[in-house]
Amino acid sequence: MPPRRSHLVGLIGAGIGPSLTPELHERAAERHGLRYVYRTIDIDALGRPASDVGTLLAAAREFGFDALNITHPCKRAVLPFLDRLSPEASLLGAVNTVLFDGSAAVGHNTDGSGFARSFARGLPDADLDRVVLVGAGGAGAAVGHALLDLGAAHLTVVDTDGARAGDLAADLRAHAGADRAGHAAPADLPALLAGASGLVNATPVGMAAHPGAPVPLEALRPRTWVADVVYRPADTPLLDHAAALGCRTLGGAGMAVFQAVEAFRLVTGIAPDPGPMLADMSALTAPPPTAPRLP
Repeated sequence: MPPRRSHLVGLIGAGIGPSLTPELHERAAERHGLRYVYRTIDIDALGRPASDVGTLLAAAREFGFDALNITHPCKRAVLPFLDRLSPEASLLGAVNTVLFDGSAAVGHNTDGSGFARSFARGLPDADLDRVVLVGAGGAGAAVGHALLDLGAAHLTVVDTDGARAGDLAADLRAHAGADRAGHAAPADLPALLAGASGLVNATPVGMAAHPGAPVPLEALRPRTWVADVVYRPADTPLLDHAAALGCRTLGGAGMAVFQAVEAFRLVTGIAPDPGPMLADMSALTAPPPTAPRLP
């Protein structure tokens, strides 16, 4: 039997107490006979701004962490503190996985491939003619590139930060073609959704710490498919309303699993079967059983 290996991994982000990523990684490791400890480093709980991610990164390296996952709002803030980037992370300008390779901190991004695999599984024949993407941060960049690689004819990026939306749209055009991406303001969403074939929310809006919906719900149309990167709660207000209208919907659980599959491979060198991890996610997000009624 090969010797067991141990891994110490962490997650840096804001409001990550409810994250299921630690449980997904640890369950996968148990199936492969690995000792694997996964810890959360919540900047909200620590009272630290996203700009302190470099200090936290250095501390994690000093304390012997093998790798870190990085989530909102640190996926871009971490870039100046890394020694190298993978081609995917360099293209996206965002990192969700950092490996400590000797003295080097190497940034990777598994969000794009995670979204693409989830989308192909959950909405395999979706109309990609005109897609609206809400959110131009690290997750938005990964989802935007994935959608264009999946064949989206035209993608409109919407963000409360107009400059950030414009920058992402420019990056997408440079990657995929001048006629395939543009940007707009949140005030334009009703008009955009009237003619959209699909909508993706790539913001944290819908999570417990960020309640609400990222678009005016009354602007949705039944013919529009709707995807969300938020996976907890599984049924966000956006997805609930869309499903009630008759829209096809895709939650964020699949993306969370498939990006974790690739991150786990990067950390351990083992490519886990996504099937059990998808089953883990389903079990972890299932509502608790209701107590039987007494007669």
